[in-house]
Amino acid sequence: MLAVALLSCHRDRQSAAVVLASGADLQSMNSVITTHPLARQVQRYVLLTTLARYDSTLALEPYLARSWAWSADSAELTFQLHMGVGWHDGRPTTARDVAFTLGLALDSTVGYPRRRDLADLREAVALDDSTVLLRFSARQRRFPDVLTDLAILPAHLLADVAPTEIRHARWNERPVGNGPFRFVRHDPNRRWVFEANPAFPPSLGGRPRLDRLVVAVVDEPMTKLAALTAGELDFAGIQPAHADFVRRDPDLAVVDYPLFFSYAVVFNARRPPFDRVEVRRALGLALDRTAIVSGYLFGFGEPAAGPRSPDALSGGPRPPLGPPGGDPRAPLGPPGGDPSAADAPGARGDAPVYAPGRARAILGDTLAFELVTVGSGEAALEQMIQQQLARINVKVTIRQLELATFLERVQTGHEFDAAVMGISGDREGGYLRSLLDLTGLPVPASGVDLFRYYADSVPVSFLYHARGVQGMNRRIDGVRMDLRGELPTVARWVAR
Repeated sequence: MLAVALLSCHRDRQSAAVVLASGADLQSMNSVITTHPLARQVQRYVLLTTLARYDSTLALEPYLARSWAWSADSAELTFQLHMGVGWHDGRPTTARDVAFTLGLALDSTVGYPRRRDLADLREAVALDDSTVLLRFSARQRRFPDVLTDLAILPAHLLADVAPTEIRHARWNERPVGNGPFRFVRHDPNRRWVFEANPAFPPSLGGRPRLDRLVVAVVDEPMTKLAALTAGELDFAGIQPAHADFVRRDPDLAVVDYPLFFSYAVVFNARRPPFDRVEVRRALGLALDRTAIVSGYLFGFGEPAAGPRSPDALSGGPRPPLGPPGGDPRAPLGPPGGDPSAADAPGARGDAPVYAPGRARAILGDTLAFELVTVGSGEAALEQMIQQQLARINVKVTIRQLELATFLERVQTGHEFDAAVMGISGDREGGYLRSLLDLTGLPVPASGVDLFRYYADSVPVSFLYHARGVQGMNRRIDGVRMDLRGELPTVARWVAR
């Protein structure tokens, strides 16, 4: 079959193996350099472990750390680790690995994408093999969400690599993990292969029920759809327009789930006219987000008024810090202090405002700019934006770029007027700091101010909060996809 030849993913259909499609290569298994959303999930749920994680209700629970406790002033956090969690080369996972990973994440030369989320962390110290102490420069009000995302790396294999060279470490090519699956092989731009780790401790979930997980790189939507319907892929992200077609296949199902993932127009405030807040605000008023969700997403999304989606707001209480010496899930006392970021303007999931008349009055003269995006196809979303802004005499030129070129221009060189991009989020809104870096506007110090800043300064016009749409072969049982992503239950999947 065409897809098998393309993907080199031939396997015995009777074995407990699953093939999942990714639209691009996974970039790396190194957690301090990776931005690819699916790669980060593979790190957290497949190859590596994090100190803590979220359950299906988004309640915080221990993982590699079996417990933690705060100091009386809430400026120190001590973790007790599970012992008996081995790296796949036989070495034990210890507090040294945790301290090493956090030290790398703090190093400015490494470029960890969520480094700003660790701004208050002064140091991480291994007190003994099973105990690691985190010292903060200020009282912490909540458990750091970043510790549920940053997968721990092996110090014994990476400590000799200079931080400036960590992106080129040999480990990145053949990673050794400590999670429920072991690395088998990586064929660049084709596939990643992992196999069950029989030694994964029962206290952390034990051996996965799958024998093998293959992440196959398929960037063409129609090829992906054809491989799914032919039974050569077990999971594939599908376009909303294809959902009804997939549902009609008796061997397939459609999994529809919320995501911490939004699409937005990012303005470069270093350049006119986007150095003026009134221009940024006017363009946001001229975008009909409801029409975009209806016509482009076929309803698989929510129109966005700001950074937080209704799904994120309804996903349960935000993870609390916990009082010193008490239940780590209980709220931090005393009451009062800073209000929740969820109460800040622009953070409540309100309905977006569509007012093209007001936008035209603000802008006055004709405006023109270039809108960069990733892709080489019809650019349906960008064309909708182009058409909507044309109604208020704004001329938009669409420029589609290959992914590496897009990242170079937008993230590194800041050589763009405005960009359409997908944005992977998190519960605490930490991602909004790195997003502000793209715009050239200053980053407020606190999370509360951050949400208010977005509402007041409009560095970004959020378009919609996406829902995941996966086609799935019905031979796979035990699947749950939710705000955590596609893979949080992968170790419990069963292939029939």
